[in-house]
Amino acid sequence: MSEFLSGSVTSVFFTIQIDGRARCFHGYCDLSYSGSPDRMRAAIIARESRPVRAMTREERLEHIWSITHEDYRGYAGPSLPAQVRGKRTVLCYGGSGTILKLLDELTDAEICAKLPVHLRHLPEANAA
Repeated sequence: MSEFLSGSVTSVFFTIQIDGRARCFHGYCDLSYSGSPDRMRAAIIARESRPVRAMTREERLEHIWSITHEDYRGYAGPSLPAQVRGKRTVLCYGGSGTILKLLDELTDAEICAKLPVHLRHLPEANAA
């Protein structure tokens, strides 16, 4: 572990044997929650031990969010209904032009179009 970053949050480094190979991982844990590093380690093992490369819908959406330029993503503002304000939005090409959509409401076709080619046809992983 390293110095605490803020309050009880610190960096955690793991070396985990997966498929007979030692692999290194890094993450941040809040040590005020009992077992936080153990839960992180278990999540890493579950994700990295999948027999087939796969991504859940949530992982696909997170990837789209992270690769979308800040000019084409944002948060729902006051012009949208109160129940969606603050939710993440992305610009999408609709047949008649560009439209603003909530990230969580992208269709499977829109998700596929926004993912890089090498990730488009990965099987859907079952969420844990």
